[in-house]
Amino acid sequence: MNAVDEKGRRMLKEFREFAMKGNVVDLAVGVIIGAAFGAIVNSLVGDVIMPMIGAVTGGLDFSNYFTPLSKAVTATNLADAKKQGAVLAWGNFLTLTLNFIIIAFVLFLVIRAINTLKRKEEAAPAAPPKPSAEVEVLTEIRDLLKKS
Repeated sequence: MNAVDEKGRRMLKEFREFAMKGNVVDLAVGVIIGAAFGAIVNSLVGDVIMPMIGAVTGGLDFSNYFTPLSKAVTATNLADAKKQGAVLAWGNFLTLTLNFIIIAFVLFLVIRAINTLKRKEEAAPAAPPKPSAEVEVLTEIRDLLKKS
């Protein structure tokens, strides 16, 4: 076995130990759950909250607002305008910023609820420990002496 093979095996062993540490696995699970939660929150924003905002504002869709940066841009919607030339898509930026604020607020509420539950668990008094065998025997002796 040459030195390169030995070094490769050692590196593979170190990587395996690193990857199997609890923190790395926990991080991977957190990222996967975070992505799934992100999809749920994006659906909440896109399918529930933004339509309500659109209804309140008379059907405005901010994502389609833009300012042409070239005289060649004559389109009335953002997709076609981008094909014609440079545009400042400020409405899309506004929509994404609003989405971010809503998502951040929802995450704040979820984390706040989790922290509240944790505090309640920590505040609950723990059950007193069971007395040792010696203490139980001494208690029985005391009780017998009281009866006598």
